[in-house]
Amino acid sequence: MKPTVDFGRPTLRMRAGSLSMRVDRRSLVVATILTIVTLVAAVVALGSGEYSVAPWDVVTALFGGGDPIDRLAIREFQAHRVVAALAFGAALGLSGAIFQLLTRNPLGSPDIIGFGVGSYTGALIVGLVFSGSYLMTASGALIGGLATALVVYALAFRQGVGGFRLVIIGVAVSAMLAAANYWLILRADLGEAMDAAQWGAGNLGTVTWDLVTPAVVVIVVLIVGVAVLARRLPVLDLGPDLARTLGAENRLSLLGLPILGVALTAAATAVAGPISFIALAAPHIARRLVGGGQTPLVATALTGSALLVISDVIATRAFAPKVLPVGVVTVCLGGCYLSYLLYRELRQDR
Repeated sequence: MKPTVDFGRPTLRMRAGSLSMRVDRRSLVVATILTIVTLVAAVVALGSGEYSVAPWDVVTALFGGGDPIDRLAIREFQAHRVVAALAFGAALGLSGAIFQLLTRNPLGSPDIIGFGVGSYTGALIVGLVFSGSYLMTASGALIGGLATALVVYALAFRQGVGGFRLVIIGVAVSAMLAAANYWLILRADLGEAMDAAQWGAGNLGTVTWDLVTPAVVVIVVLIVGVAVLARRLPVLDLGPDLARTLGAENRLSLLGLPILGVALTAAATAVAGPISFIALAAPHIARRLVGGGQTPLVATALTGSALLVISDVIATRAFAPKVLPVGVVTVCLGGCYLSYLLYRELRQDR
């Protein structure tokens, strides 16, 4: 019989036939509120394109009513962008949660330790050097992210992987890869360089259904994989020593979770380019909302979706009719949030 961990929090038992599971009450309430916030943000985003549609008219159009022009504008100009924001936000949020948990460091997100930049490098090599298709570019992003993760883990390994050492080495590798990315863009043709630079800022304006659909399918499959390993995460949250004692820190967790985390980042990066801040902030915000010191995956995914959709609304409306790349907005927000995290860490160390 495997040992279990009781966190001493009120739970609800949910039954479906012969199956039953316990759900933390606060997590359920927070997930419900986040779902509502995400849906409201998505409705606003659907009406925030070049052709503006009021939120109530958006709701009416979604149910098949209202002005046909509103329905056409939503379907042709905004729907794919909002779906991409929802899926990519969830993917980046989960990826950040995985790496913050494994490194036990609040800065251990893929955009800080270089995995996102590595995915971007792989995609640039395939796209600019070999003129590859979307499938090849997506594969290049995955290979680039995994190769970067392997290098960072190898350089940081010293009788285990220390969280602080991993972050420092990841930042250094990220800086070198960023220089390589600039070099690749400068050597490319002018048109390809402009497209790559715009994509590199993190841009949802260039996505299409042909790109979004396979990416969403891949992300759903990866999220299922994370869900399979999710039962080990509460024990891993207790620390490596206790996790090893309880049998949770095994090869499946140590190998499977990083691969899934890199793949989630690569799936989003291959379509929209590197989008910063979401993977860093979403797990922190979700943990603060749920409490208990755990890493709530559902709340993290919903927080990531809400953050990216809200950021895209800001990018669309802040300087209308000019539309900013969503990565510009997330970088600005991320800089403020990173400064706050560093300030809080310094105060705790005193």
